[in-house]
Amino acid sequence: MNQIAEKTFGQGETPARQVRLFRNGANQAVRIPKEFELPGKEALMRREGNRLIIEVLEVKPPRGSAAALMAALQDLAKLGPIDEEFPDVDAGLLPLDDIDLGED
Repeated sequence: MNQIAEKTFGQGETPARQVRLFRNGANQAVRIPKEFELPGKEALMRREGNRLIIEVLEVKPPRGSAAALMAALQDLAKLGPIDEEFPDVDAGLLPLDDIDLGED
């Protein structure tokens, strides 16, 4: 086995494995070994120099659904509490006139 196939990238990660490239029509392809399988049906691929990076695309729930609301609330919860004071947006403005609704 060559040096590339024996290389590991970090704690808890699967060691690198040598694979063969092949043609599938006009496309170059690679079989993904079982230990590298990704969940889902779609992924994002990008090139960084001689590396191809494949990342799973998160399936987003339909807009306006309860699942989308839950996902948005979870994202907000990750931000944590806001410790800043709310700004005084009325500073320096004249007071508003009382509204007369015609009732006495």
